[in-house]
Amino acid sequence: MTRYEEAERFAARLRALRERANYSYEALAQKTGISRSSLHRYCAGSSVPQDYGVAHRIATVCGATPAELRELHRLWALSDAERATSDAQVTPATEEPEPDEPPQEPVTGETRPAAETETDEERPETTEPAPSPEPPAPRRTWLPRGRRLTVVTAVVTVVVLGIVAWGMSMVSSHGKKAEADDDRVLFSAACRPVIGMGQQDECVKETQQLLRRRGATIGVDGMFGPETLRRVTAFQVLAGITVNGVVGDPTKKALYDSKVRLDTWSPEKARKRIREVFTEVPDDAVAIADCQSFLDPLHILPNTNGTRNWGLFQISDTRLRELGGTPRKALDPEWNIQAAKKLWSRDHDFHDWPHCERALHQPSPSPSKS
Repeated sequence: MTRYEEAERFAARLRALRERANYSYEALAQKTGISRSSLHRYCAGSSVPQDYGVAHRIATVCGATPAELRELHRLWALSDAERATSDAQVTPATEEPEPDEPPQEPVTGETRPAAETETDEERPETTEPAPSPEPPAPRRTWLPRGRRLTVVTAVVTVVVLGIVAWGMSMVSSHGKKAEADDDRVLFSAACRPVIGMGQQDECVKETQQLLRRRGATIGVDGMFGPETLRRVTAFQVLAGITVNGVVGDPTKKALYDSKVRLDTWSPEKARKRIREVFTEVPDDAVAIADCQSFLDPLHILPNTNGTRNWGLFQISDTRLRELGGTPRKALDPEWNIQAAKKLWSRDHDFHDWPHCERALHQPSPSPSKS
C-alpha cells in the first residue's frame, strides 16, 4: 500500500465530513481559521497537514463524533508515518562480488612466447663455483622396531583424538547457535532486515508479542499500523536506542535482551491525577488530555516536518526544549502532567493546544448551504 493511497483515504474522510456538514470551502475556512487553498489540498489528497491538530479542527467544526475523530487520527498517522518510515527504511548494502581474476593462459611448450623459450645453446654459461662437498650426514640412532611402532601409534592416537574433540566442539557450538537463531524469529531468514509501517506478516506479530510481554497495551494482529508504530517508538525511547519507528537490528536485539518495561498508568489513573494537579480547571484539563492522547501516557504522534509530540498532553519537541525535558521524561505521566500545568499557568488558558481548546466549548455547527 503506497503513501498516496493512505493520503487519499485520509482526504476522503475529510471530504465526507465536509459534505455531510454541508459547508462550502469558504465557510469552512472562516470557521476553522485555515486558508481555503489549504482546505482544498487536504481534501484533494495532494498534501497532508503537518500537525494532526489541523485535521482535528476541521473534523470538530464539521461535527465529527469521538469515534470519527479516532478514525481520522488513525488515517492521518498512517499516511504521515508511512512517509517518515519510507525514508528511514534503508535496504542494507549488499557486498559486491570481487572482480574475477583474469584467466591465466596455460604455459606449455607450444604456446610459450618465443622470447621466454630458452634452449641449451641460448642459456648463458654460469661461472658459479662448484659447490663444496657436503659433510657426511650424522649417523642416525634407530629405536628398536617395537618401540618405534609404540611411539608412532601414540602420536597418531593423540592427533586423532584432538581432531575428534575439535569436531565435536564445533558441532556443539553450531547446534547451540542454530537453536538460538530458531528462538529469535526476528533474526531468521523469514524476516526482513527492517520491519516497518504497512507491513503485515508473522514478523510483525512476533514484534507485537514481544512488546506485549514487556507490558505494552497492543493488539497482536500482524499489522504494523499506527498503534504498533507508537509502541515501537516508545520502546526505543525507553531502551535508549535510535528512535526511528522501525524495527532494525538494534531494536530486534533490545526486544529480546533488554529489561525495558512498557507498563504505564491506566486512563482512570491519569484522569484522577490530572484533576488533582489542575485544581482550577479539572474538567477542561481532562478534556484536553483526552483530545490529545486518549489518556494514553505512551502516546506519540509524528509530524510530517520530522518532529514529534509526546505523552498525555502531547508536549511538542519545541516545548520539551523550553522546559528542559526529554522524550523519556515526556513519557513519564507525572512529568507530563506537571509540564502541561506549567504551560497552562503562563496565561491560565490552553492556548498551547488550540484545536482541542476550541473543542471544549465548540457550539454545534449550523450547516450553511454552499
